[in-house]
Amino acid sequence: MKKLHNILNWRTTNIAISVVLLALIVLNFYGVYTNRFYFTKPTNYIFPILTMTHFVYLYVIWFKITENELPDPVMRNLEYSVYALAGFYFYKIYDSYLVLNSLTEFQQHMVPSTFEPSSTLILVLYILLAPLTVLSFWQRRRHVGAYKFENYNDNLNIWQ
Repeated sequence: MKKLHNILNWRTTNIAISVVLLALIVLNFYGVYTNRFYFTKPTNYIFPILTMTHFVYLYVIWFKITENELPDPVMRNLEYSVYALAGFYFYKIYDSYLVLNSLTEFQQHMVPSTFEPSSTLILVLYILLAPLTVLSFWQRRRHVGAYKFENYNDNLNIWQ
């Protein structure tokens, strides 16, 4: 685990999550069956809107670690919402897997040649996003600290 921590420190993890999320936002508008981008479908905007919570969480982690601040209840609530997003990411892994396996069902139809590489890329990015998100939770606990609010007011010194 120490070697993994040296390779994927909190900065590298945040940058990797941001790159993966941005790539998935772009690919969310891509139709793998038709080889086109669909910007007019309202359902394509669900994932980018949900990932805004993840981007805010990454910013909060970055800020808390660089400023050596204690965790607060707002950060805890934000992390809990990212837990729900992680569940959504696992659903998208399953959904992407089903799309990739649907190639055998549509062999008699005209499926673009980019179907398999693009759907494989989407699946790999979702599979990469899930452990990176879990790793960011672990790094938050290691660098920022646990959520202990029983003595929160005792540790709060506003004159520092």
